[in-house]
Amino acid sequence: MAETGHPCALHKPRLVVRKFQARPQREGEGAVVRRSIGRFELKYFDPFLVLDEFSVAAPAGFPDHPHRGFETVTYMLEGAVKHEDFEGHKGTIMAGDLQWMTAGKGIVHSEMPAGQGTAKGLQLWINLSSNDKMIEPRYQELQGKDIARAAGNGVDVRVIAGESMGARSPVYTRTPTMYLDFTMKPSAHLWQPIPESWNAFAYVLEGEAAFGSEKAAPVGPHNLLLLGGGDGVEVWNRSPAKAVRFLLVAGEPLGEPVAQLGPFVMNTEEEIDRTIDDFEYCVNGFEKAKWWRSESTVVTEG
Repeated sequence: MAETGHPCALHKPRLVVRKFQARPQREGEGAVVRRSIGRFELKYFDPFLVLDEFSVAAPAGFPDHPHRGFETVTYMLEGAVKHEDFEGHKGTIMAGDLQWMTAGKGIVHSEMPAGQGTAKGLQLWINLSSNDKMIEPRYQELQGKDIARAAGNGVDVRVIAGESMGARSPVYTRTPTMYLDFTMKPSAHLWQPIPESWNAFAYVLEGEAAFGSEKAAPVGPHNLLLLGGGDGVEVWNRSPAKAVRFLLVAGEPLGEPVAQLGPFVMNTEEEIDRTIDDFEYCVNGFEKAKWWRSESTVVTEG
């Protein structure tokens, strides 16, 4: 169980072993993302493939595109995104909402800003094991009001996946994953247990915090912190006036080879070649891609 409070609760606190800032880059059609995992500095952090902090306003967005072999986790911070796919699934993800999509053997979908203003959020790609790469696609969606929360000692947490401070997410993670959204008031301190065998990182959204050691230099927004070995992490907000908000994400490594070509992630180059053929010829999970176009694409073409 996660707690806030006395540091003796952790026998071996994790320290920051690497830090770098996510820098803006173009993706989709006119969209801007700050990519941290998935760049040349950090191509893969088992089981995590990509972490994007995105910012997009119409007419920019992420029109019709395929996925195979992993999961995408979209967590909205501001605005809204409309999504639809070739299975007929569609909806709008608002600020605070979560969509956990298992692409499995194949999905083609679009993600476009809804309404006026800028849509901001985060998208995390989580790899699937070889046993799960060709399962049927599925969705898990939670409105912001239904995401598990807990608070105490100046710390508020939204539990996207896993458990913290006694609150547990209902989301099922095929690749065991913890995904926590923490907000710490000025001068607050927390410790969060993490399974020792899992890889873990933090990503700062607002404010500054010290991770791993009370004497560590505070780290500000858009920085990704890779955490070393241990049974948990300690975090301090030493600011007397400003809150800090950050994500803490951890997952069980798959320990399998990774072959990736854009939105296709398999274990071997041969499987990637087959995936390209499947998508091109609309077979083995991509049958509906032959005729399907999203509503946003049809409007644009019209």
